[in-house]
Amino acid sequence: MAKNVYTAREAAEALGISLDTLRRWDRDGRIRTRRDQANRRVVPAREIARLRGDETNRMSARNRFRGTVRSVEVDGLLAQVEIVVTEPTRVVAIVTRDAVEELGLEVGSPATAIVKATSVMVER
Repeated sequence: MAKNVYTAREAAEALGISLDTLRRWDRDGRIRTRRDQANRRVVPAREIARLRGDETNRMSARNRFRGTVRSVEVDGLLAQVEIVVTEPTRVVAIVTRDAVEELGLEVGSPATAIVKATSVMVER
């Protein structure tokens, strides 16, 4: 039977990150955790699925870079969104202003860059 809530260590293992990284992500607001009755950090299964991209696997795009929005620069109808990804790289996407507003992108919010051919799409 699948679990609904994972310990911090189990969640870190499921995400392929260290426990220290999970704690840092929690402090930075990149992962949603809660506390159990003993005040231990626990992670809902839905949050693990969100971070692994399980909720969005309906797309054919396979190249996903999860990270945090570093900057949003809006100029007229277009917006440049810079995402610092968990891998040692960064992705910059030019998207419409409407997309930025619809996704609620702002500095510090979690986002995923999806790379397909020569285009970069952004999801949240």
